[in-house]
Amino acid sequence: MIVLAAAAVFLTFQTFAASRTPLPFIPKAVQKAEEGHAKVMRRNHMNLMFHKRDQTVRKGIRTDLNSLKGCVACHAVPGPDKQPVSFESPQHFCRACHDYAAVRIDCFSCHTSKPPGGEDLAVK
Repeated sequence: MIVLAAAAVFLTFQTFAASRTPLPFIPKAVQKAEEGHAKVMRRNHMNLMFHKRDQTVRKGIRTDLNSLKGCVACHAVPGPDKQPVSFESPQHFCRACHDYAAVRIDCFSCHTSKPPGGEDLAVK
């Protein structure tokens, strides 16, 4: 009887624990990324962004490698009209995690939040 009660409490706790913390929905990228990219970015995103900012703004090093424009182009999210949504939309890729973590970002007060072009988005 005690074992059954303990099992019931354990299963109830597991179900409750799993359902009480919803995870954010992260939209798929429109381009194929190299192996391990998502894991590295999840762990080091903030440090990489600060490093790139320092390289670009403070040292004047401007390259296409790891540019914000490249990130925005790869992670563009199509709206109902198949056009990329801007940062104002809750569907925007960056907002998925930043809204979830209640972290305010100001990148798009200067940078564009939509990829260049304007063509319909399709997974490549």
